[in-house]
Amino acid sequence: MPVNAPLKVQTSPALPRGLSFLAARGGLGGRLYVGPAGIVSGKTAAAAIASGQAWSLAGGPLAFSSCSVLLREDDQLTEAAAPFADVLDWSEAEGADVARHVGGLLSNLGKARPAFAGLDLGRPRVMGIVNVTPDSFSDGGRFFDVDKAVAHGLDLCAAGADILDVGGESTRPGAEAVDTDEEIRRVVPVIRALAEKGIPVSVDTRHAAVMGAAVESGAAIINDITALSDDPRSLAVAAKSGAAVVLMHMQGEPGVMQRDPHYGFAPLDIYDYLAGRLAACRAAGIPSDRLCIDPGIGFGKTVEHNLQILARLGLYHALGVPLLLGVSRKSFIGKLSLGEPAGERLAGSLTAALLGLGQGTQILRVHDVAETVQAVAVWQGIKRAGEEMPAPAQ
Repeated sequence: MPVNAPLKVQTSPALPRGLSFLAARGGLGGRLYVGPAGIVSGKTAAAAIASGQAWSLAGGPLAFSSCSVLLREDDQLTEAAAPFADVLDWSEAEGADVARHVGGLLSNLGKARPAFAGLDLGRPRVMGIVNVTPDSFSDGGRFFDVDKAVAHGLDLCAAGADILDVGGESTRPGAEAVDTDEEIRRVVPVIRALAEKGIPVSVDTRHAAVMGAAVESGAAIINDITALSDDPRSLAVAAKSGAAVVLMHMQGEPGVMQRDPHYGFAPLDIYDYLAGRLAACRAAGIPSDRLCIDPGIGFGKTVEHNLQILARLGLYHALGVPLLLGVSRKSFIGKLSLGEPAGERLAGSLTAALLGLGQGTQILRVHDVAETVQAVAVWQGIKRAGEEMPAPAQ
């Protein structure tokens, strides 16, 4: 992914004009973006959708009544916000190319997501982490044993995990690569034991050989931190496997990714990268209903980059596939707080996770399953209470 100088970001009180010229000059992809704003829920959302003043967010319980419109030109990024209906009128006034581009983004933002790996995404899903490694940043090898890893996975399911993500290679900053045969030796027995119990299992790997062995052992999801780009065989293996795939963004590789990460504007650079990887997957024969994206919090990103991404998570729904968020115990939490070690970042992890839910995130990847499930239940309860309130007068 090309690295650009930081963009100059400015806010405009009005939506951009003259975009038909840009469309004719080279297209609007990578230049014009639309994200959700003014997110509402319950009867307020239903009434706004019915009156044409809002649009469902990814077909879920939330809706957005306004849009954030971002225009990238050379070294400048301009952001404007406007009511949903005004954005529709504006795009049509700007010409057929703009209306088509904006209409496609709005369609992606609004359409319901199909089941992912057999799981209905009508409610938030929790993915529990099972590290079968001696050097994980979060648990320091506590489950570096098949029996312990399987027992831990079963405990996470009992606590409410919908998916178990099994990994045999640490991808913490500064981590060294693991031999593929060793990685297979670590994860396959764990995956097989968990899958035999009917648990949806994901394999966290960037190596095609591990992907193939994991799927043969029962894994239903391939979760790749390199978005199937690291191993030249990954696209073909994933396509043939029939497994669902999570495409994550990472700048650099684990050994060096945190040395000097920089972007033009992180949320948009990552958006463009993921759009490209989705296109590559489709071209390789992996349909959209098997794909999910993850912006990769903490993977080649500074604290500021992470915060920019979290503040604009809803933007990624415009790519038209489910959104997974992994913020659990990440270092940015400690850096924003008192420097707490990984095991003492639960409160910050839950805060960021709930922020993600408030922007329509469908899957949360976490270490602390019981606590996350409880937080999600409270969040859902509050949303349900809001649905019982009378809608505002029209």
